[in-house]
Amino acid sequence: MQQPGTAAYPEQVWTPASGTPPTAEDFARRRQVRPVDPVATMGVRAVVNRIGLVRLAPGRQEQEMRRDIEMVRRNFGGLRQVTVVNPKGGAGKTVAILLLAMTFGQKRGGYVLAWDNNETQGTLGMRAQQDFHSRTVRDMLRDLAQFQGPHGRVGDLSQYVRSQGEGMFDVLASDESATGGEMLTAAAFAEIREVVSRFYKLIFVDTGNNVRAQNWQAAMDATDQLVVTMSARNDSAETAARMLDHLEQSGRQRLVRQAVTVVSMPPSRKEIDLPAIQEHFAARTRAVLLAPYERLIDTGEPIRYGQLSSATRDAWLKIAASVAEGL
Repeated sequence: MQQPGTAAYPEQVWTPASGTPPTAEDFARRRQVRPVDPVATMGVRAVVNRIGLVRLAPGRQEQEMRRDIEMVRRNFGGLRQVTVVNPKGGAGKTVAILLLAMTFGQKRGGYVLAWDNNETQGTLGMRAQQDFHSRTVRDMLRDLAQFQGPHGRVGDLSQYVRSQGEGMFDVLASDESATGGEMLTAAAFAEIREVVSRFYKLIFVDTGNNVRAQNWQAAMDATDQLVVTMSARNDSAETAARMLDHLEQSGRQRLVRQAVTVVSMPPSRKEIDLPAIQEHFAARTRAVLLAPYERLIDTGEPIRYGQLSSATRDAWLKIAASVAEGL
């Protein structure tokens, strides 16, 4: 029988356990929950899951897509620059810049910039969505003083870059006049890059057709990941191959070895020696990926992500994941 004034429960006496005492991390770890098993959200498996009789895991295609999205979303640890190159016109550089920026913008979020670093006139601004202004990199270069030191806010930058709305990225257009002025120097490229690097985590740089131009060379020196584009034609591929020779001879062998090659397909594969192109660039670069023909792209009109076919979006997600792997 319990005596008056005694405790209802016996006193708990703490005795130290043998070994190392627990830490705060050990205490916090108790909250960790086993990850939920993945459930299919695409295709026939998703339909079965909605019926509710069973819960099917994602199929191979969906699993690959999820891995690609995770790769695109991962933390790169700081500013990264992706540079798209091929000295030949019509090699798909501008389209690649837009579709990569769109894909990263859609899957990753903002802080993505597509920058047209053509030495003179470029077409990135023409293929992008228009904004409330038509200023270009020339205007920004003229007004760089307002960004020097601690000055310059993201609101000020919006006067020079063009927001792409649903694309979730911005465009810094090159001079759109064929006689707009002198060629950009390496110093000009460095000054502009220093400013935009304050506001963006990922910069996609379009390049011109002159590998000897100062701003072309400056872009190479600042590149973290090179993307080599070409149409599935012998002349486009050969020009790209000769450009890789130039980069290797100028001491940029590692940049070439880690590059991603993107081959844009025409409406028909007749008279295309695709295996030869794939074999050559697979031996020189890290990956060779095909971009399917897209009629919307072929029109030359501004590109909207939502209007692209699912095949094109899926292909560029795969390309984006390969690019992200090198960052």
